Order: sequence, then structure tokens, then C-alpha cells
Amino acid sequence: MQPSRRRIRPRRAASLASVTVLTLAVSTSAGTAHLTAGSTTAGPIAPARSSTLRPCMLHGHNRVLMPESIPTPSGYARSTGTVHALNLMIDFSDAPGQGSALDRLAEFVPQTRQWFTTSSYGRLDYRTEAPIRHWLRMPKPFRAYGIQRGAPFDPGYRELVQDLVTAADPEVDFRHYDLVNVLVTPNAGPSALDTVLSVTFAGNAEAPVADGVPVSNASFIYSRQDDGSGSYPQTGFRVLPHENGHIFGLPDLYTQEGGGAVGHWDIMSEDWGANNDMLAWHKWKLGWLDDSQIACVTAHGSWQYTLTPLARAGGRKLVFLPFSSRAGYALELRTREGNDAAVCRPGILIYRVDADVDTGNGPIQVYDSTRDSGGCTRSPNVQAELSDAPFVPGQSFADPKEGIVITVEAKAPSGDYRVRVTRR
Repeated sequence: MQPSRRRIRPRRAASLASVTVLTLAVSTSAGTAHLTAGSTTAGPIAPARSSTLRPCMLHGHNRVLMPESIPTPSGYARSTGTVHALNLMIDFSDAPGQGSALDRLAEFVPQTRQWFTTSSYGRLDYRTEAPIRHWLRMPKPFRAYGIQRGAPFDPGYRELVQDLVTAADPEVDFRHYDLVNVLVTPNAGPSALDTVLSVTFAGNAEAPVADGVPVSNASFIYSRQDDGSGSYPQTGFRVLPHENGHIFGLPDLYTQEGGGAVGHWDIMSEDWGANNDMLAWHKWKLGWLDDSQIACVTAHGSWQYTLTPLARAGGRKLVFLPFSSRAGYALELRTREGNDAAVCRPGILIYRVDADVDTGNGPIQVYDSTRDSGGCTRSPNVQAELSDAPFVPGQSFADPKEGIVITVEAKAPSGDYRVRVTRR
């Protein structure tokens, strides 16, 4: 078992989102929490992989905390089948619950379940359960736990988990749940507009034990993601599927500069503002796409592929061109449907995946077909420059060094796109 590290999300001036995750890897950096990783079942229920796809199943060095590798390393919750999420709404003597606990729950349920059902094509049956229907009062004031942005697991979060486990006993049997969502009363701590506290601890086998099992996969949600404009009153829940994405083994896609690497094309990049889906790479990683829906292009030559919109079930979703065992180019079709409500320029999204780049450092980079355009969206808090990144018929992407050319040839009346991929 390896010691673990929690990585912190930088604050962004105009596009806030949740702090991230405790992951399964060794770290020597200062200011981190060192814990022992768990060995629970990894991400999706692993299917038998096609041998033709193995060159596209990237893997990174062991030093990478949360890699964009396939399959997902062990220590995370499964991401297919039925997953039971325990929701506990907590408050404090110095931050008594605002409104009812069920009102707080309603900010995230059933929206999170619906989001996962849509994104996974029904392959993730996400069950949100709240056996305690009132605010669960913690025995200490909020300030006594010392929780701040970037706070390590020890001692504050360990004490908080121990206290909420004690407070939930005997009404909750933790053995029945795959993950825990702690929905904190919004008046505990600063506004999300000022400081982002939401955080996930995943694969933490040294977490306090409840009913004989460690509370090893837990997301803590603070404040509200509301810019006050009223523009997106129904989308503030998305901080929860983002944080749960870490529990399933997905890294953060933002960088120190914010969402400029991926923009609004994956909820692991931006979970603030208008709705958005996940990249096809992540859907394959999580087991939401079949191997038959993936094309792995390794040989020299030229091929045509028809891609169907990512939001629709069935059809080819991802073409991948590896140029090493750790990196490659991906292309998929994004349209304004399903969870992709904010797409303002449909087309072929092209991006680079690098399993050797860590969470929060830009493991995925989207390529912009219309660089320096300013984008096509005016949605508040969305990375505007990349909003018109997709390539449309007549446009091409080329990497001369790798001898790769990707050309978007046509759009069919059905909405499918035809692309040509060439490797020299």
C-alpha cells in the first residue's frame, strides 16, 4: 500500500469550482496529507478488453497520482452498475442549518442521478440515499475543525468524519454504501465566490472506520456555486458529480491558470455555469462505452470513420491515435444535446491525452479550431476561448512531427460526421 496525497485546486477569478481529491500515489511535496491507499475494486467493472485496443490503453509512470490510464488503478469506487451514495447533511453550533436539511439535499438530488444516467447511457445506476432527513449536528463548532482551503485530512477532516460517524450511529449502516456525500450547511465557511472548500478524499483506507469499513470515499460539499445572476439556477448541483468523478478515479483537467486546457468540454474541467458532459476518453475509462465504439489507429495509412454525437447512445464515439504508450490524440463529436446544453459550435473535438501528466497539471489539452476568436459563448463563467474549439467540415488538424492529419469531411443529415485520419 502506498501513502497518498491530496492535491489542491487553485482559485479562479471568474470560473470557480471544487477543490479536488486525495489520490493513490506517493508524494514528497510539502503541505500534503500522507495516508495509506486502499485496495477496493477499481473504477468500472472491467470488461474483457479487445487486443486491438491495447495500444490505445495508455499508462503513466507510478509517480502520477491520478493518471489518465485505462484501466483505472485500484482504490476507487466502481463506476458501472448500481452505486449507493450516502448523503449526510451536517451543521454546527456556530453555523446552524439554513432551511431544512431536505432543502439542501434537493440542491443535488435527483439532479446528480439524472446527470450520471444521461452521461453513462444508463450504465451507472447512481442511487442517492438519505436515511437521516434532518441536519446532523456536529459536536464541535465549525471553526474548531480548522477546515480551510487546502486543509489536509489530518487532523480536521479525520475529526469531522469520526464525529459524523458517531452522530449517524445507529441510524446508518455504512456497509451498505459505496461512497459518502457530506452536504455541509452553506453558511459554514466562506462563500464559493470567495474561497472554494469542496473536496474529495478517495481510496483512503486509513479513514475512520464505521460498521467495520473505512469511510474511504467521501466528498465534502460547501457553500453554493451561484454567481448571483440567476442565469443557471438548475446547474449548481454539478459540483457533486465533479467531486464524485474523483471517487471514480478521474483527475482534474484544469491547470494553475484555470480551465484553459479543456474549457467546458468536461465536468472535470469546469463544473460552474451551464451544463456540460464528459469527454469520450473518460466515458471509455469509466466503462460507459464499449470497445466496439472505439477505433484505435496505429498503422500507417488513411482511413475514414463516421462518428455519432457523444450525447446519443450507440455508434462509434471515439477515434484514438496513440503516438506512445503514454499519450495520443482523441477525436469525438460534440453537439448541443443531452448534458451538453452549452455547446455553441457543434463539431469534432480534438484533444491530446497524456497519462504522464498529473491531475491539475493539464493531462488533457483541447485544440482550438478557431484560435484567438474569443469563443462563441457568452455564458457566465465558461471558458469562452475554447467554446468554439470543435472542427467542422473543411477543417483539418495536423501534427507534422507525429505524421498525423485529421480532416473533417462532411456532416450527414442524421447529425453524424465523417472524418479522415491519416498516419504517415
